[in-house]
Amino acid sequence: MRAPQRAPQRAMPHLGALLLLLLGLAAMPGRALADAAANVAGRATTSTDGQVIYTQLCQGCHMANARGGVGAARIPALAGNAKLRNGGYPVYVVLNGYGAMPWLSNMLNDAQVAAVVNYVRSHFGNAYTDAVKPEDVAAVRGPDPTIER
Repeated sequence: MRAPQRAPQRAMPHLGALLLLLLGLAAMPGRALADAAANVAGRATTSTDGQVIYTQLCQGCHMANARGGVGAARIPALAGNAKLRNGGYPVYVVLNGYGAMPWLSNMLNDAQVAAVVNYVRSHFGNAYTDAVKPEDVAAVRGPDPTIER
């Protein structure tokens, strides 16, 4: 009589990885925390160089070449954009936001807004030479926008 055959043992190659995953999840805090806007207001950048401000705040959406893009939202191109002819338009948009673009009035002072607007208006195929001054920005700046308005 033959001895009963044992079922082959199954290797559990993923058990170790699963255990590591569970241990990692257990070590994480219960919820994700983000800074409130009030914690970063006015501290987006300390630079007054338009190129630096563009690189730090604008290029993430408008791209390094300022050609914009389409994805989660349609990001307009700033390169060769005729809407930039009047310096008041980009000042208003930077301060108050428009469409998917957030307002930056609580993150940039008047000199910084003027610097980044002048940078965009004089680069990326734009050649507008009438520079925006901080006083021009101050004349347009109103109270910070809110979600409600």
